[in-house]
Amino acid sequence: MPEEKIVSQQYIYRGRVVTLRIDNIVLPASGKITTREIVEHGDCVVIVAIDGQGNALLVRQFREAVGKTLLELPAGGINPAEDPADCVRRELQEETGFKPLKVERLAGFYASPGFCTEYMHLFLATGLEPSRLYDEDTESIEVEKVPMERIPQLIADGSIIDAKSIAGLLLAMRRR
Repeated sequence: MPEEKIVSQQYIYRGRVVTLRIDNIVLPASGKITTREIVEHGDCVVIVAIDGQGNALLVRQFREAVGKTLLELPAGGINPAEDPADCVRRELQEETGFKPLKVERLAGFYASPGFCTEYMHLFLATGLEPSRLYDEDTESIEVEKVPMERIPQLIADGSIIDAKSIAGLLLAMRRR
């Protein structure tokens, strides 16, 4: 399939988390010039952490963008030059207070490729050991242990509604 060609780019906002730009592009079939609004966002990790009893560690936190408290998989941004597997270890400890002995890559996917550059690296973390919890990062996060067999019902009844968590949990269940 022919690709769109960028004619020009204009950066309209550079923030701590996202950068916003407008691309003027040429449509390959018609030659028409149109715009694309792009959110640049760094890559992140999404973690399916399963304890020795077969429970997934989920986090409940308020998300201002949607105005709701969501039940999600732990996730977080990858620091510059940080290996994604190392980011898994750091983020899991920061958000749940557990360190994984084993970290395995399951998959990867774009969060919302129609307008955002964010790529999510999905990992399975097992062999969980209690570790120090970072209070400054978790004051508004509650950790919940959920039996894996309950996950399909939580997705079906709308208790888990974010795409990264649904995709990650279903992929992990398929793997098991």
